[in-house]
Amino acid sequence: MDRLLPPTPGRGATRNDRPQRFNLPAREQDGDWLDAREGVDGDAPPVRTTVSVERPKTILTRNASPDIPFDRSINAYRGCEHGCIYCFARPTHAFHDLSPGLDFETRLFAKPDAPRLLRAELSARPYVPQPIALGTNTDPYQPIEREWRITRSLIEIFHETGHPFTITTKSDRVLRDLDLIAPMAARGLVAIILSVPTIDPVTARTLEPRAPAPARRIAAIRALSAAGVPCHVSLAPVLPQITDHEMEHILEAVAQAGARGAFFLPVRLPHEVAPLFRAWLDAHHPDRAAKVMATIRSIRGGRDNDPDFFSRMKGQGPWAELLRTRFRIACRKLDLNRERLVLRTDLFRPPEGDQPRLL
Repeated sequence: MDRLLPPTPGRGATRNDRPQRFNLPAREQDGDWLDAREGVDGDAPPVRTTVSVERPKTILTRNASPDIPFDRSINAYRGCEHGCIYCFARPTHAFHDLSPGLDFETRLFAKPDAPRLLRAELSARPYVPQPIALGTNTDPYQPIEREWRITRSLIEIFHETGHPFTITTKSDRVLRDLDLIAPMAARGLVAIILSVPTIDPVTARTLEPRAPAPARRIAAIRALSAAGVPCHVSLAPVLPQITDHEMEHILEAVAQAGARGAFFLPVRLPHEVAPLFRAWLDAHHPDRAAKVMATIRSIRGGRDNDPDFFSRMKGQGPWAELLRTRFRIACRKLDLNRERLVLRTDLFRPPEGDQPRLL
């Protein structure tokens, strides 16, 4: 049954609807406290986070999308406790008969076999190295990384083999692995992308409730840059009528912290993300909800979401063009995006395995 909930402190989604895209039967109440929430006297307890083990057969995900600048990625976790309401990865929870709403940010999956699988794939012949992207769907430094340390184990393998990689994260927890990242940066093997869609702490508390505060991410950019790690910034997504006015301020803040480049994306609302986002607007911005959605539809060709290659990442129409113009002008003034980052692939050596290399 669908769970329509009031805003939950510390969580992003205000709904927990069952997935409908795969013709799965409605599930009976399973004893979770949320099923009896209305009968609880007083305040409901906080929504707990659970972690299940997922054991995939492979860990590298390949893509041939013309919109994405990498062809392989790793996601150590499924679901993300940061709870960003706009996250385009939310619909993947429907594959497990779980809600892209609160389930996505509270019922998580970890892949502890990821380092073993990565070592096997890097050892396979003929493997041709190209940068591997970490954090393309869910954040590799979400809170559960503190206990599971899967991301660090992957970086240890990259360090051992001289394999290039990138990290996209909203968390200053990336600094915990600076002992591995900084030496690799000196060899041209790593770049970090910090996601900073807002620097307003009030907006951030509802937009991405369990991600580290924007000021901590700016501080992480400064620390990474001081350590010689090339750091770029993602202003993704830009939310019209909510965060778009911050664009120049964000770029100025990250440039002063040492970021070398930046990019932005207008908000995307695929599949179940659209109704979740609408419910979030009704809960947190009821005064402008209709205006926000009208602007998004103008950027997306009259739809809540544009799934087409070449246009889905850029948007269309006057609003999208205005954002692009503002972004280009600001980057030019701040000397951002002056150079194209290229990571080295010539230093790669396959894992040693049981027998050490002779040379």
